[in-house]
Amino acid sequence: MNLDALKTAPRLLIEAKLQPIAGTRFQPTGFPDLGAAQYKAASGDDMLLVESAQSMANRLETVCWDTVQNDWVPALNGLPCVVVKNKDGKLITNSVLEAHRINSPYILEGKDKTFLNSLKTELAVGELAAVDLKLLSKTLLKYDINALIHGVFIAKSEVAGGRMRLPRALTAFIEASQVNTASSGGVKNDALNPSGDAAKGFGNVPFHREEFTGNITAYFVLDLALIRGFGLGADVENLLIAISLFKIRRFLNEGLRLRTACDLELVGDLAAKKPAGYTVPSLEEIEKALPGLIQAVTAQFASPAKTSVTFDA
Repeated sequence: MNLDALKTAPRLLIEAKLQPIAGTRFQPTGFPDLGAAQYKAASGDDMLLVESAQSMANRLETVCWDTVQNDWVPALNGLPCVVVKNKDGKLITNSVLEAHRINSPYILEGKDKTFLNSLKTELAVGELAAVDLKLLSKTLLKYDINALIHGVFIAKSEVAGGRMRLPRALTAFIEASQVNTASSGGVKNDALNPSGDAAKGFGNVPFHREEFTGNITAYFVLDLALIRGFGLGADVENLLIAISLFKIRRFLNEGLRLRTACDLELVGDLAAKKPAGYTVPSLEEIEKALPGLIQAVTAQFASPAKTSVTFDA
């Protein structure tokens, strides 16, 4: 796998054309008190947000974790993360799947303060000192490499005054253009008591349904300048890029059933818009390269790579 073309580029921009796996309609993400996020592009096109950056970060993390084995998928074995167990020793969550990564309350708010105290010590800065983001990057590499890719905000006042935060290196979202609304509906039938109390689940209940049609594109932006700015060396930079590419490829291979009524598939192959001419490696190439890239950085991980925290409220 050749990453030479990315060594001086500030960003890697990848686009992927998507379409519904069946039919033409799809259901976008929705927001409280807003519903579907519809808007106008500068060109005047009717646009729709199909999947937000926040949700995409979660999805890109999910494809890295084997929920049956409760471990990294095989290609990522050996990477560091924080695992959370209950007082009986059963695994209940981990920093890969938690929305705020190592800032999860299940990691920092339980009675077990061992990991929190480690962060306080390793990220300590003086009261009038600036936040040292290279120190934060080194600590994240040690305990939770996933947070170097998707960002983190350690909002605990005990840890450097609650100022330790890192932006996303990998940002992704899905939009649709030339959007039209596909309105439909239906009725929940009650053959026994059609006029029953709907508030209690009885009776025939009509409902409205709103889906959409349009041209769907997934966008992935990897901030290569930010990754180099971590100051962790070429081996770590290559590993972070490879993990990011793995996430993108695996999501497009296996993670496109976003909702019951939003099951998508990739049309053609990925297109790297920046840097021009770059060819995105295949999933097979990335998986073949990852074990060696991980091995080259293992000495900078926690030992063991999985840091265990007990959550007992």
